Order: sequence, then C-alpha cells, then structure tokens
Amino acid sequence: MGASAALGLPEISSAQGRPNEQFYRFPEGFKWGCATASYQIEGGANEGGRGKSIWDTFSHIPGKVYHNQTGDVADDDYHRYKEDVQLLKSLGATVYRFSVAWPRIFPEGTGKPNPAGIDFYSRVVDELLANGIEPFCTLFHWDLPQALQDRFGGWESRETAKAFGEYAGYVASKLSDRVHHFFTTNEFSSFIDIGYKDGRFAPGLQLPPAKLNQARHNAVLAHGLAVRAIRAQGKPGTRVGLAENFVIAVPVIEVEPHLKASREATRLMNAPYLTVIMEGKYPELYLRQQGANAPKFTAEDLAIISSPLDFVGANVYTPAYVRADDKAPGGFVRIKNPSSYPHMASPWLDIGPEALYWAPRHLGQIWNVKEIYITENGCSSADVLTPDGHVYDTDRIMFLRNYLTKLNRATSEGFPVRGYFLWSLMDNFEWADGYSLRFGIYYVDFETQKRYPKMSAAFYREVIRHNAVV
Repeated sequence: MGASAALGLPEISSAQGRPNEQFYRFPEGFKWGCATASYQIEGGANEGGRGKSIWDTFSHIPGKVYHNQTGDVADDDYHRYKEDVQLLKSLGATVYRFSVAWPRIFPEGTGKPNPAGIDFYSRVVDELLANGIEPFCTLFHWDLPQALQDRFGGWESRETAKAFGEYAGYVASKLSDRVHHFFTTNEFSSFIDIGYKDGRFAPGLQLPPAKLNQARHNAVLAHGLAVRAIRAQGKPGTRVGLAENFVIAVPVIEVEPHLKASREATRLMNAPYLTVIMEGKYPELYLRQQGANAPKFTAEDLAIISSPLDFVGANVYTPAYVRADDKAPGGFVRIKNPSSYPHMASPWLDIGPEALYWAPRHLGQIWNVKEIYITENGCSSADVLTPDGHVYDTDRIMFLRNYLTKLNRATSEGFPVRGYFLWSLMDNFEWADGYSLRFGIYYVDFETQKRYPKMSAAFYREVIRHNAVV
C-alpha cells in the first residue's frame, strides 16, 4: 500500500502532473523575444555625437523624475550592448525589439546626419544577427530631439512630422539591408497625452484641448509620413508597422450586447490614434464631441495617415472594462475599477490578463489586421536581490503566466499573432519613476552595472524552449 492510500488519498500515477506538450502551445515558428527603448537603457548621453533629447532636458529639471534621476548612464548599453545581446541569447530569444535614438542620428533633428550614430546601431544589428537574433527596430520611443522642441514646439508643429519622415527614411536606407521590420512610433498616448497634456512626461506641457488635438494629429501624420518614407527608401521586402498601447475595451461579460459594445468602445476610445490610422478618418462622434477643439486636417493628411501597414504591434498591460448602454454615447459605458482592484508595483498597472486576448481579437475583427505582434507585455515588481544573487519575482511569473495563457487563447482561435516581446529585457530608466520601478527579467545593479537573471528569466527561457506556457 502506498503512502497516499494509507492516508486515504488517491494514488497519483507517474503520468499525472507532467506537462502536456500540446497544452497552451503556440503556433510553429512563433517568435519570442524582449523589448527595450534607447533612452531607457543606452546611456552614453554625451558620446558619439548624440544631440540632446527632450528627456535629457526634462530629467535634469529638479522634481520631474523620482529622486532627480536621469538616463545619462541608465544601463550603459551603449558600451555593453554585446553583453546584453548575450542575455537575449541565453534566454533562447529569436527576436529583439530595440529603438533608435533620433538625436543620435540627427543631433539637430534635421539636416546633416551623424555617421557615428548610425554606425552604433549598425553594430548592434550585426551583433544580434551574429547571435541568431532577428532585429525589430522602433524609430521613435519618445526621445525627441530637443532642437525640434525648441524650434517648432515639438509635436505642436507639422514641421516635426516632416522631420520624422525624413529621419525614418534615412534610417531605413541604412539598416533595411539587415532589419526587415520597422515600427514607426511607440505609444502615441504616452508621448502626447502624458507629455503635452498632463505634463508628467517630457516636455512637461499642459496644452489646451485644441492645441492638444492638433499635436495628436501631427503625431499620426508623422507616422504616415514615416511609413511612406520607409517604403520609398527601404530595401525591397522591408515591412512597416507601429507599436501602440491602444485602449483595449474588454466586455465585462462575454455575451451580446457587451461584445458589440466592446468593439465600438475600442474604435471610439482610440479615435485620435489607432482608429484614424486604420480607417483613414476620424469617427464622427469623436469630431462632434471635440467640437471647435477638433484637429484641423486635409483629405491628403488622412490619406497619408492611413498608409497601409504590414503589421500592427500592440503594447498590452491593462484592460478597459465596458458594458453596453443604449443611452450612452457610442452605446457603451466604461466601468472604472474600484480602489480594491489588484495591480502590480506600478499603481497604474491593473492586472487584467484578458487584455492579451482582446487586443489581438479587436485588431483582427475590427480592422482585419493580418499580422500582429505583442510588442510589449510585462510588469513592475518590488524586486529584491538576495545576498547570493537571486531575485525570486514570483509575482512577475504569476503575471506572465496568466497573460500568456490568454494570448494562447487568441492564437488558438486563429488570430494572427506572430510574436511576443516581453517588456523588458532588464531593469532600466522608467521615465518619471526613474529607477524606482523594475520591469526587467534581468536585475541590474545600477552602481556596478552587473546583470543578474531573475527567476522570471528562467520561467521565460522555459516558455521559449517549449513554445508553450509552462
């Protein structure tokens, strides 16, 4: 008699508890990797001919960033990129999403390019390829050249949009022989709404509604101009998309009429950004609601903004729960989460794994997107390095496992998700939060720049190895 039987418990066969290789498995050829951003990791702020960005300026204004921390050094990836590529390789990652710092390429935003800047990214690309990792390049992850802010008011001006198109075309002409996927911009609502409306991000402005809406329009126009420039100057076969943290409307109950409400909510809540890009027009309800503050635009603007994309990247963190309501504008009401709703170390990061299902579903059903990437997904955690060099971030593993399970639901139902980029490879400069919040699966000691794999890195390595949630 076994010990279990003696205790009155059922015997467990040796087959039970083993992972089912088909359970939560992802499609063959699914791409797994990590994402980072230039200002958050590079450092080397005054090296290699780099010009100043608005984040250099903003982070040096006392009181704007946690403990007045800056990205001057960050992870020192500018000097340590080869070491960081090895971190990716040790995970088994096959793709890596990095961003190019615009002021490294054009220190003044326009004009004469800086050869040392493009040479740096060329070396990064070569290092990735030498280690079997496919580079995915983001052209704008918030580090706008300060010169454009000074001369034109940044995104308040169409001149900045034109400059971005020229910059995007130039980078594509230099890197597209080896980089085949380019993202134009990263998260319109973050760099416009938080930077030009709330003032919590660079450049720290609080524009009135009409000017804000025009800045939003200039940003999506910049995206469209970049798409066209990349197609014109990139090598044949170059693919273009964007990485967007669009508002993901999740039906509070998965039945009609809430399902319909979630689709309409997704269209309307993303009206100034993803919706106009995908549909070539601003929703009428949005324009009516904005009234005299609506952006000024031309038919040509809309044609440029809606230039066809090869793929769409979704940065997925939190859901926006909605319910149907015939009396409400658009037929839906957004349900605000109560104060008891669970979140990660970042107060804004509400835990809602189903967002990683609804993002691909909405992209596929509303806009018929045929190629989707999850360009960011991950979480902050109160990571503590033990004396023997370990970080037991079980909460991050919980987060990732639950979200990936929902992503698997999306791929199992046939939504065309081709890859997943975990945010982030390593702890870094977390914008206004400085170094107080850690999103990496590698712990970084910012004093010594030593990297330590967290338990979540071991988890992600197994996910990649099995091509399945483990």
